[in-house]
Amino acid sequence: MPDGIPGDPEGDRVEAAVRAVLGSMSGDLTAREAALLAELEALGRTIARAKAEIAALSVDDITGAHIPSATDELDAIVGHTAEATNEILDCCEVLERLQSQVPADAAAALQDAVTRIYEACSFQDITGQRIGKVVSALKAIEARVEAAVSNATGRPMAVPPPPSAPRTEGQELANGPQLPGGGSSQEEIDRLLASFD
Repeated sequence: MPDGIPGDPEGDRVEAAVRAVLGSMSGDLTAREAALLAELEALGRTIARAKAEIAALSVDDITGAHIPSATDELDAIVGHTAEATNEILDCCEVLERLQSQVPADAAAALQDAVTRIYEACSFQDITGQRIGKVVSALKAIEARVEAAVSNATGRPMAVPPPPSAPRTEGQELANGPQLPGGGSSQEEIDRLLASFD
């Protein structure tokens, strides 16, 4: 019987089960009993190999460095985007103050351009929401990887999964920005609004 991973309680249990089966058998093994023994030995080898492969994955790099680094980078993107948006909006206010000092047709063109800039700056809120979704997904992946490693190796989880905050009714109904083609169509929205009449 092959040895499991040293100190591996699961491998020890499989080996103990095989030894118990062998100990209960007396005399020559029937073909069926020999086949069962071969299956149990193969199962023990498969479990030991899977655990060795999981242990070799360097999951600590994923959960200890890569995912936290990715979430930090995404948080930095949100912060820099907010700063840039605020700077753009401040410049728009300066342009609006200058409108009274230029001819009427130039003031109208200036107002139109400033309005378009204000509308375009809504990207910052949508980008922040989308990045927030990605960060949540990364944290969920991190927790699942930790749980899988913990279950497979018997090693306790280094970081407990973050508790999920209760969602308000508005959060349950809001889906945030959608990927192209993923949101409600204008026809669906029109039907919904018509249903209120």
